[in-house]
Amino acid sequence: MSFQFPTRPLKTRLTALATAATLTLGITQPAHALFGVGDIVLDPVNLVQNTMTAARTLEQINNQIRQLQNEAQMLINQARNLASLPFNVVNRLRSTLDTTRQLITQAQGLAYQVSNLDAEFARLYPEQYAATVSGNQMFQDARQRWKNTLNGLQTAMQMQAQVSQNLSQDEGMLADLVSQSQSATGALQAMQATNQLLALQAKQSIQSQQLMLTQDRAASLELARQAAAIERGREVTRRFIGSGTGYTPQGVSFYGH
Repeated sequence: MSFQFPTRPLKTRLTALATAATLTLGITQPAHALFGVGDIVLDPVNLVQNTMTAARTLEQINNQIRQLQNEAQMLINQARNLASLPFNVVNRLRSTLDTTRQLITQAQGLAYQVSNLDAEFARLYPEQYAATVSGNQMFQDARQRWKNTLNGLQTAMQMQAQVSQNLSQDEGMLADLVSQSQSATGALQAMQATNQLLALQAKQSIQSQQLMLTQDRAASLELARQAAAIERGREVTRRFIGSGTGYTPQGVSFYGH
């Protein structure tokens, strides 16, 4: 046969016990009576007071323990929120951008620098050829314009190939960042993961601008080449005809008729 102890709080049990003892003792003797066996003396009133004091002290201790536990949990949460994310893709993003930037830097033909562009463009794509420019020079300029257009198209295609190659890398970085964000242990790690996701988005935006730049440049070079070819054709025609009187057909008589 098993016996189960009461599950009521300790304070309630102690109070009930002390009250029962007081009532029992009060039936046989006044509350101030002293009972003892040998040298041991029992004061019921003191017993109740001491029991109540012990119960209140125990409750205070339990409250302090709970408060310390809450403070410890708060410190743990603060430590998690301040923990830095042990993952960084910034260097990988910079490396990808450097690769696409090098394609633009290595591009041949018409320079990208504004300071050199105006003079070179005016020489190769003139609005009008001067009379002092030789036919051979016009031919060389036309060939250089064709090469510029070809180089512009090549650079645009190289950029397209590089961007296509970077897409697989971007997908890998995106998967890593999403995983880091979902497993973040605190606010700081989640914020840092979000910032790196924004950096990946900014990198893709810059890369798209670079691709658009090379494509627009190739299209502009071709349009400028066509305009210069029209001017060259006009100048060649003018020099062929010259400024003299053109040939006028006249009738010819044979045998005096």
